Amino acid sequence: MREISTSTIEKEVAQLCENAGCDLPEDVKRLINEGREKEESPFGKYAFDLICNNIEIADRDHVPLCQDTGLALIFVDIGQDVHVVGGDLNEAINRGVAEGYTNGYLRKSVVKDPLFHRDNTGDNTPGFVYTRIVPGDKIKISVMPKGAGSENMCALKMLKPAQGLDGVLDFVTDAVVSAGGNPCPPSIVGVGIGSDAEGALLLSKRAVLREAGAHNPDKEYAQLEDTLLKRINDSGVGPMGFGGRVTALAVQVEAAPTHIAMLPVGVTISCHCTRHTTAIL
Repeated sequence: MREISTSTIEKEVAQLCENAGCDLPEDVKRLINEGREKEESPFGKYAFDLICNNIEIADRDHVPLCQDTGLALIFVDIGQDVHVVGGDLNEAINRGVAEGYTNGYLRKSVVKDPLFHRDNTGDNTPGFVYTRIVPGDKIKISVMPKGAGSENMCALKMLKPAQGLDGVLDFVTDAVVSAGGNPCPPSIVGVGIGSDAEGALLLSKRAVLREAGAHNPDKEYAQLEDTLLKRINDSGVGPMGFGGRVTALAVQVEAAPTHIAMLPVGVTISCHCTRHTTAIL
């Protein structure tokens, strides 16, 4: 049994939060550059120029890519042969979030109560933690800052199984097109199909964490990704909603078993700066 201390986890989470807010992953940069070459609309080209200039400034000065540094979504895969020592795992993660957002001068955007007492917690805690137990003796931690502009555009539909492929295509396309410029496209669109209502949305978030532009290994789902990407980009919403060919940089689908009477579909739309970073302890 391998031991990993909460102090190590706290330190790693703090660094991941700071880096994720400022440094765009190379795979996302590649898709943005490819999208810039494909875009034909003058306004769309202008939007891409601004996006690329912003990325260069953030890289050079290590400053946030966006003023909305988001909710801290923390995905933790814990090896079953790991023993976390030194305290509570969730408390350690939240101390790391607080430290990273404070030391990185990242905007604190979390309120302690959603309805009656919308007072800012002051340190962007709590983080929103999703854990899985996996084989092995390591812990994999991924931090995804998720801003409200894109998160507000998430969608869930409990389709009837008879609606099938056409129902999925129509719902996902409509969700992205209806969002317009609100999520600051061009987006990476995560789609979760199956599980239950909660699980479908979680699948869609995990889909966004995949390598940007990488296809689902299943050929049918890979084809679905391509079909959805074409339909979304044919809509003409374009970069930042200004019109153009590139509304989405990629569509990434994850699927899971579900009930015989259900066809849950969750959609997570990212903004153009699909921020996330990962460490393995």
